[in-house]
Amino acid sequence: MIYKGYTARIEYSTEDGCLIGEIAGIRDIVGFHGDSVAELQAAFEEAVEDYLEMCEESGRPPQKPYSGNLILNISPEIHTSIAMAAEASGKNLNQWVTDTLAAALESEPL
Repeated sequence: MIYKGYTARIEYSTEDGCLIGEIAGIRDIVGFHGDSVAELQAAFEEAVEDYLEMCEESGRPPQKPYSGNLILNISPEIHTSIAMAAEASGKNLNQWVTDTLAAALESEPL
C-alpha cells in the first residue's frame, strides 16, 4: 500500500488475529491495524494523515521515505566486475544494479 509517498509494511498477526502494519522507510514508528484489506487501507491512510499532522503541530518536518539514492562502499574488484557486466549487457551501471537487485527481490520475496 502506498499513500502520499509513504509505503506500508504489512504482516498478519496470529496473536491478534488481524493485519498489522507500519510506515516503512522512516525512523519514526507509525503503526496501524485492520481486520480486512479495506480497513487496513483506511487505517494506513489515517496513520499517514495523523503522522503529518503531528509533525506539523510539533514544528518538525516529517521524515520522508527513501529517496531512491543508494551509496555503496564495495571493493574495487567488485566495482570493476559489475561495471564490466553492465557494459556487456548494454546497460549503464545504475540500470544493471537496479535490474539485478529487482531480480533478487523477485526470487527472494521479503
